[in-house]
Amino acid sequence: MRSKLLAVVAATALAAAGVGGWLYAERGGATPGGGTAAADEQAESPAVAVEARPVVLGRVTNEVSAVGTLRSNEAVVIRPEIDGRVTEIHFDEGTAVERGQLLFGFDDLIPRAELADAEANLALSERNYERAMELYRRGAGTGRSVDETRAALQSDRAKVDLAKARLDKTKIEAPFAGIVGLRRVSIGDYVSSGDDLVALASIDPIKVDFRIPERFLSALHPGQELDVEVDAFPGRTFRGKVFAVDPQIDANGRSIALRAEIPNAERLLRPGLFSRIRLVLEVRENAITIPEESIVPQGDGRFVFTVVDGHAVKTRITLGQRGPGWVEVTSGLAAGDVVVTAGQIKIREGASVEVVAPTMATPGAGA
Repeated sequence: MRSKLLAVVAATALAAAGVGGWLYAERGGATPGGGTAAADEQAESPAVAVEARPVVLGRVTNEVSAVGTLRSNEAVVIRPEIDGRVTEIHFDEGTAVERGQLLFGFDDLIPRAELADAEANLALSERNYERAMELYRRGAGTGRSVDETRAALQSDRAKVDLAKARLDKTKIEAPFAGIVGLRRVSIGDYVSSGDDLVALASIDPIKVDFRIPERFLSALHPGQELDVEVDAFPGRTFRGKVFAVDPQIDANGRSIALRAEIPNAERLLRPGLFSRIRLVLEVRENAITIPEESIVPQGDGRFVFTVVDGHAVKTRITLGQRGPGWVEVTSGLAAGDVVVTAGQIKIREGASVEVVAPTMATPGAGA
């Protein structure tokens, strides 16, 4: 009986020793070959094939889109300052005119007669004043006579100036260089002061007015570049610059009004055209960009796997501007880093990787 009890105890001890050895091996203990189970597994794991590429350094722009309306650089409606009959028209409709070019002439017979009369009275007043002064110097005249002739002389000079001004108003010149529109009068028409005669617009350069949301206020300043597209010229882009930012915020639309200037030497753009605008808020040179598919989201963070000495290194990154197929990285990566673009799901931190050629080109900023 005693021998049977000893045999049972010995069998139990051997079984316990076997289980303990198995657990020890499972937890990374020594193996019969003298190593560890983890080391053997690491040594036996083959390198995972992944696609990877270096980060791209390029020019990244932060843009905002808007719609706007083209405006003339300068625009006026030519109107007369006096009543009169149109006797001359010195331009063709829809053509360019220079600053100071004569546009309209009015009947000037009456203004010329008024000027001649005023000049005759002025000549008489000058002689009367000279005679009064001569008599006063000799003691034969009075001071009152001198004062009266001086006042008459000054009054007649003013009348001559007034007559000349009225005569000048019979000629209308272009106040600036531009293009005249369709005239609204013909030779022989009698017009009153303030009547519309013709529109004059300067369109080189041309202006564009537009609005953007108020949240972009801190990024706005004169000199920013913009691209303008209009339906009249599909596929063509016109480049301009902001030259004025309205200091007043629109309380209804919560937006800011801006005005930009666009070169228009070909005079293709015309006032009133609807336009689509891309305003460049910021330009960053040598920005780091990576393919969008290389990003590994995890919780609230964004990560990529970089390849360092044949191993995968999980790196947390901060994203910036996005584009078609690429993303800017503002922190976490440096020039020269190589990021995994395909195969991330098969690897983990520290895994051995083998970079293989990509199946197709991966887009990126500046690529």
